[in-house]
Amino acid sequence: MIDRRLMLAGGASLATLAALAWRTDMSAVAETFEVARSEEEWRKILTPEQFHVLRRHGTERAGSSPLNHEKRKGTFVCAGCGNPLFSSETKYESGTGWPSFYQPLPNAVGTSTDRSWFMTRTEVHCARCGGHLGHVFDDGPPPTGQRYCMNGVAMKFVPAESEAGKSS
Repeated sequence: MIDRRLMLAGGASLATLAALAWRTDMSAVAETFEVARSEEEWRKILTPEQFHVLRRHGTERAGSSPLNHEKRKGTFVCAGCGNPLFSSETKYESGTGWPSFYQPLPNAVGTSTDRSWFMTRTEVHCARCGGHLGHVFDDGPPPTGQRYCMNGVAMKFVPAESEAGKSS
């Protein structure tokens, strides 16, 4: 006779496997990147939070990133490889709790289909190292109508040179 708990556990396991298999279209996984490191190497250079987001497709808690409040001119770069991703000129306040941009820099990011949490979204990753950055949605402001909703922990901010610091 089949034990009821065993049957429930088996069903839950199958549901979990199905959800994991449905998560992504695997195009980003099959893609090769200019910067490639082993899991051990990534763990050595990233904080645990950065590793969770960039390498495990995690999400930071809404409102937790200091980059939400970054207002200076400069460039947001990948925390994993330093690839320039977004200009501060394209950053805007989306009210979501994550740094948001209406447009990435040319050739800075790639996308793939993310089917986690039983919904379909467009995942955004660094074009240079493949690190997970966040997602893009079609509810952003003009001129693109897109909202690149990024995990702040996946990026670093590099301020532009100050006018006083520039040489003539």
